[in-house]
Amino acid sequence: MIALDLEQFIRDLPKAELHVHIEGTLEPELLYEIAGRNRLPLRFHTVEELRKAYCFQNLQSFLELYYEGTRVLRSEQDFFDVTWAYLERAAQQHVRHAEIFFDPQAHTDRGIPFDVVIRGIHRALEEAMPRLNISSRLIMCFLRHLSADAAMQTLEASIRFKDWIVAVGLDSSELQHPPDKFVKVFQRAMAEGYFTVAHAGEEGPPDYIRQVLDLLQVSRIDHGVRCLEDPVLIERLVREQIPLTVCPLSNVRLRVFNSLEEHTLKRLLDLGVCVTVNSDDPAYFGGYITDNLLAAQQALGLTRHDIYTLAKNAFDASFLGTDEKRDLIAELDRFMATHPG
Repeated sequence: MIALDLEQFIRDLPKAELHVHIEGTLEPELLYEIAGRNRLPLRFHTVEELRKAYCFQNLQSFLELYYEGTRVLRSEQDFFDVTWAYLERAAQQHVRHAEIFFDPQAHTDRGIPFDVVIRGIHRALEEAMPRLNISSRLIMCFLRHLSADAAMQTLEASIRFKDWIVAVGLDSSELQHPPDKFVKVFQRAMAEGYFTVAHAGEEGPPDYIRQVLDLLQVSRIDHGVRCLEDPVLIERLVREQIPLTVCPLSNVRLRVFNSLEEHTLKRLLDLGVCVTVNSDDPAYFGGYITDNLLAAQQALGLTRHDIYTLAKNAFDASFLGTDEKRDLIAELDRFMATHPG
């Protein structure tokens, strides 16, 4: 059991979330509400039946259900609603800044216009700062199981909205989809002024981490937990302080680790890797950012200093400007000063 004072410390801690897929925050209740609004039949008859399906053997088995869920999103209001629902939950968990992935190809391939998707999401993000006191950035991901040409078409569609998008990323099925096929897409994205990130080293080998660093020139690695298999890579991650956006509950639910006690988060932290804790697809994996921190603390014996380091790493690793980072870290430090261990 977590000591009550440490549990409350984690709950109240100012946080930044850098790895959350907005489509993966679609809770079953909202999914059913939107499906009804759009008159779309579902193969699951109740919320409880749908939740019981959230038992995954690997990343691919999750993605199949994930893409099935996204098909209910049709209108700008739908995308606003799912984004706003996440932001309200995040505010309750003292998230002060969120960097959110979205998968436009999961929608445009169904005939939903790109602008419908991004306008709904962007409107929610814009309202979050004055109403919820959460700043945000939006990251557009390419689905790596689709072609590089399809990714390039999506990139082209994004250009007129690039003031709303801070970075591009790479997600979906990792196995047998190496990063190197997207080099030209990422080069074009950087020429347009986007930062770059990529999922690597979740199910894929450490070499995929090296590829996204060297070929895609990413600012940070999403997941990256298999880096411990390569000591030379670990040395580089520590030396260059390349952030890893780690998602503990996701890693267990997708069988990357058999249990949270086996997770490498604490080892990476102790080695000096710039690791952060995030929720990934919280509607499917059993918890939002605070839930991930609480579960990791209990399973791995994280100290108060460890929790502080994870929170500070996230602010440092964000795409915020220098002054914005400084202000949020100062807020974190004030919190620490008023909550001594």
